[in-house]
Amino acid sequence: MDEDLLATLKALSDASRLRIVGLLAARPYAVEELAAAVELTPGTVVHHLRRLEAVGLVESKPRHPYVEYSLRAERLNALGRQLGALERVREEPAVLPGPDGRSLPAFDAKVLRTFVEGDRLVSIPAQEKKKLVVLRYLLERYLPEDRPYPEKEVNRRLALFHPDVASLRRYLVAYGLVTREAGVYRRAPRSSS
Repeated sequence: MDEDLLATLKALSDASRLRIVGLLAARPYAVEELAAAVELTPGTVVHHLRRLEAVGLVESKPRHPYVEYSLRAERLNALGRQLGALERVREEPAVLPGPDGRSLPAFDAKVLRTFVEGDRLVSIPAQEKKKLVVLRYLLERYLPEDRPYPEKEVNRRLALFHPDVASLRRYLVAYGLVTREAGVYRRAPRSSS
C-alpha cells in the first residue's frame, strides 16, 4: 500500500482528529475555538492539528492574534480518489480458473469452486443462477458431444458427478440444456442470442 495513503489513514484513525476535520470542513478555526468545540485542551488540539498538517489535510495561516487552521479540501478529495482506485483494484477479475483449471467468468468460477470438489458435486445449489452454472458445467463435462444419449448412459455419466441423477436429468431438461424424447437425451440447440 502507498506509504502516504497509509500515513493519512493513520492520522484519520483518531476520533478527535476526525471531529476536528469535520469542524474544519465548515470553516477555518483558531486552536482555542477548536479546543472548546471538541472539549480538549489547546495543547492536545495542537498535537492533533500537527498530525493532520503533516499528512497535508490541514493548513495554517496566521490571523492576528491567532493562527487559523483550515481543511485542505483538495487533499481530502484526492484521498477519496485514492481509496476509490484501491477498491477498483481489489474487485475480482473478470475471469478466474474453475475447478478443472479452465478460465471461466468470475461468478461461474466462484460457484464451481464452492459446489464442486475434485470431480464431484458436493450439493446441488438451491439458487437458480448458481444451479444453472453447475448444470452448464455438468453438460460440458459429462455430455460433451452433440449426439443422442440413451437414459442409461446419461445416468451412468451423471452418477460420476453426483448420486442424485434423477434430479440432475430433470434440471437439465427444465433449464432447456437438453431435450428428452422417448428416453433419449440430446444437447439442446444453442440459442443465437
